[in-house]
Amino acid sequence: MIALKKPKIKTIFLHLLFWIGVWFFFYYFFSYNSNDQRYIIWFSSCLLPVTIAVTYFVVNYLIPKYLLVKKYVLFALYSFYTVVVSSYIIVLVLYGCLIFLLSFNTTVMPPMSKNFLFILILVYMVSGAVGFFTLLNYNFKTAAQNRELQNKILETQLQMKDQELQYLKMQIHPHFLFNTLNTIYGFALKQSVQTPEIILKLSNLLDYILYQVNKPLVELSQEVQHIKEYIELEKIRFKDTLKVEFSSGEISDKIQVAPMLLMPFVENAFKHGNLVDGFLNIDVDIWLDQNTLHFKIGNTWLGEKNGKEKSGIGLENIRKRLELNYHNRYKLNNKMENNWYWVELSIENLEMTKNGKAN
Repeated sequence: MIALKKPKIKTIFLHLLFWIGVWFFFYYFFSYNSNDQRYIIWFSSCLLPVTIAVTYFVVNYLIPKYLLVKKYVLFALYSFYTVVVSSYIIVLVLYGCLIFLLSFNTTVMPPMSKNFLFILILVYMVSGAVGFFTLLNYNFKTAAQNRELQNKILETQLQMKDQELQYLKMQIHPHFLFNTLNTIYGFALKQSVQTPEIILKLSNLLDYILYQVNKPLVELSQEVQHIKEYIELEKIRFKDTLKVEFSSGEISDKIQVAPMLLMPFVENAFKHGNLVDGFLNIDVDIWLDQNTLHFKIGNTWLGEKNGKEKSGIGLENIRKRLELNYHNRYKLNNKMENNWYWVELSIENLEMTKNGKAN
């Protein structure tokens, strides 16, 4: 069985107050040019239950079951039936009061109660007013529910966005650790004196990728500094077979970016780069034009079969992360030119720290 909600005491009181007001309205209307208080009181009291029944039937049945669900033909049909039945009851009330109160003496009958059409209009004027406010209230509630639903959808989308960002970040961590730990392992086997230096540099980078990466934004200068540390680690691993040209210009401490934003490009350059004429050449250029970041990186590359890159983080995952963080604010291009693989990235309207100017 469906449990019906019990109306609140406040609601019952307001309804009761409203119908008392309607009764006084009837009394005032029918007392026009008449002094027969007894007839007016009884006639208003008998007409009120009819008005209440019609109103609640329209508001609680016809409107929600047919009008709100756009069953207009059925709504019109049952509304017609309602008018017919209510008209018949009003006629019974009219004749009942005329017989029992006035003994069929129409000469003393209040003039406003003689016209059946006026009485019917009066009843449905009350019902129509209540129905109008019911529809108005329904529209307000629907609009509020729609706003709440939109907020929930937006919140869900933001959560999904955050989860996808975290997933993409998690893909970066194993890649970075795998490369660096392999370097440490190789030097440890050789019992190299450089092993402690490598571990120290790795410690600084681990602090960045394990703790700072969970922040929504970090200083661009911090990202650049850790790229330099990463390059220093790779220089130790590649020894004399690596040539790196690094240029960063002056990086403002006020500019902020998503953590580990540029590092994957540098990692990919080392991972997918090839020795050409005995050297792996890597060229990194980072500069700012007001609050627009420009990043360009290239590495010597002999190409892969079918022109496909090796498996790894890949530009696709990097592009997804850029799309989530900088939608419609970035440009990412890559090209192959004279045994060089180039990637160019630009991001507009970068965030600034609280001490900087808002964008």
